[in-house]
This record gives sequence, C-alpha cells and structure tokens, in this order.
Amino acid sequence: MRLSRNPGMNVQTCVEHCCTLFEASELFYGHGTDNPWDEAVYLVFTVLGLPFGDDEQSQLAVARRQVEPDEWQRIDSLAQRRSSERVPMAYLLGEAWFAGLPFHVDERVLVPRSPIAELILQQYQPLLLEAPARVLDLCTGSGCIGIATALMFPEATVELADISPDALVVAQQNIERHGLQDRVTTVTSDLFAGVQGDYDLIVSNPPYVSAQEVAALPPEYQREPALGLLSDEDGLAIPLQILRQAARYLSATGVLVLELGYTWGLLDERYPQFPVTWLDFDGGGEGVLAIGRDALIRAER
Repeated sequence: MRLSRNPGMNVQTCVEHCCTLFEASELFYGHGTDNPWDEAVYLVFTVLGLPFGDDEQSQLAVARRQVEPDEWQRIDSLAQRRSSERVPMAYLLGEAWFAGLPFHVDERVLVPRSPIAELILQQYQPLLLEAPARVLDLCTGSGCIGIATALMFPEATVELADISPDALVVAQQNIERHGLQDRVTTVTSDLFAGVQGDYDLIVSNPPYVSAQEVAALPPEYQREPALGLLSDEDGLAIPLQILRQAARYLSATGVLVLELGYTWGLLDERYPQFPVTWLDFDGGGEGVLAIGRDALIRAER
C-alpha cells in the first residue's frame, strides 16, 4: 500500500496517512508505542524534528505545518519499511526514548523499554539510603539504564558492562551524546567476570527469555539481537547467576535491581530462598526485583 503525496499535505494529514497504513499492516507494537497513531506521530515528528509537546496551542500550530516533498519522501519510505519488513521504528529512526532521554539505537542492541525507567526518575527511592557513589549497569546494551542513572546522580561514577563488543560501541556513542565521558565508562564483561570493586547500586535488565519463547515472538522482536534476549532454564539461567554472584560486588548497603519480566513467577516458585521485593510501577510493567547485599548472602547459606 503506497501512500499518495497530496499537494497540500501538512503534519496532521501526514500522520493520518501513516496511521492508516499501519492499521492495515497488522503490526506489533511495544518498542516505545502501543498503537498505530502514536507510532505514526513518533515517525513523523522525529523525521521533521518536531517537539513532542503537550501544549494545545503548540500542537495546533505543529499540526498545520506544511510537509515538503523531500520530507514526505523520507517519511513514506520509512513507513513502507515499517509496514512491509516489520522493522521496529526505533531501528528505522536510529533513536529511542528512555526515561525522558533520547538514545541512539540500532540492531546491535535491544530497543529500550524497561519499567526501570520509572525507578530511575524516582532516584531509586525508597530503595537507596543515600545517593550511590559507584553504579554498575550489567548487560547494558545501549547503555540507557546506566546513562539515565548517571544523569540522576551527578556525583556517581557508572560502569556499563556487556558481553557484546558491538553493543558497547552503541553504549559509548550514547555516553558521548550525553557528555558523560568523565564518569561513565564501558567494560566488556561476561556478567561479573570483567568488573571489580564494590558498587552501591547494581542494576540489570539481562536476557530472560527461553529459546522456545523467542521463536514465538512477533517479527519485530525477531529483529533484535538474540544475545540480548536468550537465557536457558526457562529464561532464569542468567538472572540466577546474577543473584548468586551480586553480593560479592555490592557495598555493605548496596542494592541489586534486577528485571526478569514475566519469568518472575518462576523465580518465586522455584527459588523461594531469595527474599526479594517485587516493585510496583505506576506506568505499568512487572518483574523487577530489589534485594540488598545482606539478604543475598543469607539466601546462599
């Protein structure tokens, strides 16, 4: 379905055209938007460099803004790829938003979508007794969690660790994009193998999806790197390694924040010895736990 180029097309009609295409394409959403209208707005506004504002008068002015032929050509080309190839919009645009911040993304990393963003904006309260001096973002991918955390705690040093050198190239781009080279660094590490010292906060969104579940995911998710999704033992293998090793890398009052997504029920069922706290989120999302160093040590006795 090729969209027409109307001579008087403005932003409003451009969004409507894209939305119509997406509605007819049976797309799967979940990489930053959850419906075809928002997906169309995301595309059009990003290509045109328009602000995502809430002011009604500003929105009206933006909606009437004329779209030039070359602008429409780019929008239409990306919309067609989103429709026919099922590529996540964030990959097409090379950008995703997380915790209110823009990040470069491509097919070397997962598209940011963790509910941990809400926790970051709350400065991890009430989990932390004080602002952390050292933070580790384990399985960092694009670096979005660690970078957003660094911006919330201006005195903290943050390490972004990942087993994938390709992912760390993207993370380094995002460090530089946000001007954090002086206190945010990357390290190639298979979980904790390449890091050392004590951290006041370890936060991780690791792979937690089984091979069977990955095979059943929609095409959009098949575009993401399997290394960032796959975990053995019904998805629990990597999260369990983190739970069993994290105490050695936490300070006396340190806290581990770990995302397990929908596999959280399996952890509770099979490993009740971990006295974790499951966090609630106003914006939706589940399967994020918090646990302190002492509790981790007791669980392993």
